[in-house]
Amino acid sequence: MEIKFKKQIENIQKEVVLKSVDLDEDVKDFHINIGDYKSKNKMFTISPRCVHCDLCVKECPVNAISSATMIRRSKVNDNCVKCEICAKTCPVSCIYVIEVNSEVDSNANQVTYTLEEVKVPHRVLKMEEIAIDSEKCVTCGNCTKFCPTEAISLRKVWFESKSNEEINSQNTLFKDLNKTTLERIISVESNNEKYTHINKDLCVGCGSCSNLCPQIAITLKRYLGPIIQSKELLISQDTCVHCHLCEESCPVDAIKLEEDKVLLDNNKCIQCDVCLSKCPVDALTLKDININ
Repeated sequence: MEIKFKKQIENIQKEVVLKSVDLDEDVKDFHINIGDYKSKNKMFTISPRCVHCDLCVKECPVNAISSATMIRRSKVNDNCVKCEICAKTCPVSCIYVIEVNSEVDSNANQVTYTLEEVKVPHRVLKMEEIAIDSEKCVTCGNCTKFCPTEAISLRKVWFESKSNEEINSQNTLFKDLNKTTLERIISVESNNEKYTHINKDLCVGCGSCSNLCPQIAITLKRYLGPIIQSKELLISQDTCVHCHLCEESCPVDAIKLEEDKVLLDNNKCIQCDVCLSKCPVDALTLKDININ
């Protein structure tokens, strides 16, 4: 999806002036000249579809995402380095990478902004084991509010007889439960209480339920696949002026300058744009990889 909108240069000039002058100065004394200009940037946004699982928070290599709560979804902070790992990890694809292009055209007397969504490859996520500790669970229902597949729910116990054998034969939910457990379930039902149930066939392992459980009653074991690399950092050794800015600015210590040569640790590199933005001679380039 692409969105484009335009703005007159005069309006931009007025905004700059109003933000620049003091209250005791005359606006008419200021004249702003805006020349031709082009820029490209990326922004990240988390949609309301966020399931509050905090998987993006756990996987962010620079701690640039704030944790979600019951009333607030996760948020990408200003220290984001645009590595796209959060978007590649999100189990419900609610983190969007937006490429923003800005162009000032003095001949056309306008500024054009173009926003286009960048498609990113997603990591594999699978639930391996999930369980609820019934002794800790208080059936508050927090776990059910954001489950993307409705795999977890609060249920009232169903039975038609107090005979253990009949309960086992009539309801597969209680199949092979021992006598003590069945007696506890019957007691819960007689007190008009509920219990928390997980349909493991629907669970995708996002971890929303375990993250929001105030009693830490839900344990989850999942498989999270490797990050799919969609970019490659290229280094022009001939262009490099050995200023060490890339080394000093790398947020994960993936790049070093040794004996007048730039060395890159691909196992550490997160393909962010920090080193590119700091390099004064454009010796670094991020190249898209064809992953099809």
